[in-house]
Amino acid sequence: MDKPILKDSMRLFEQLGTVKSRSMFGGFGIFVNDTMFALVVKNKLHVRKCADLETAISQHELEPYVYEKRGFPVVTKYFQLPDSWVNEPARLLSVATTALKAAVADKVKQETTKPQRLKDLPNLRLATERMLKKAGIETVTQLEEAGAVRAYQAIQESHTTPVSLELLYSLEGAIRGTHWTVIPQPQREDLASQIN
Repeated sequence: MDKPILKDSMRLFEQLGTVKSRSMFGGFGIFVNDTMFALVVKNKLHVRKCADLETAISQHELEPYVYEKRGFPVVTKYFQLPDSWVNEPARLLSVATTALKAAVADKVKQETTKPQRLKDLPNLRLATERMLKKAGIETVTQLEEAGAVRAYQAIQESHTTPVSLELLYSLEGAIRGTHWTVIPQPQREDLASQIN
């Protein structure tokens, strides 16, 4: 299936650094130097909202991208750009540069302000925090020291019903400080092989 907006955007964004794309939120996330700042869904380009783009987003009444997760709508931080902007490389590059700069700043801030509670880590919720505590892992530091595989095995042992491999990937993502879907497939397979 041809995705011209994705290909063209990635080619343009090469000026900003090393560009990659990964399947995210029902579309394809665009990363520069491992920081996601744009998203292509149904051949439409979206960029990450930030304070410097707030005025443009309001003036042009840009809508956030919403996708469904387990039957519930999830509003993202990504806003669809007008087609006219996508057809103006200089303008598009300027908007992308602004969104990327803000995304990098947010990433640095997240890395320096470590969450205190397990539920505040990426991918984890209160239910996951309870599962971890039941398994004897009560702090972020204990989770990091145990690692995803040992933490998952501890949950398996203390849980009465089977737990999915998505939980394993979620734990790994939580330790890395990223969404679990960003973990490359070969690394997911390696994690799963350590369980079996």
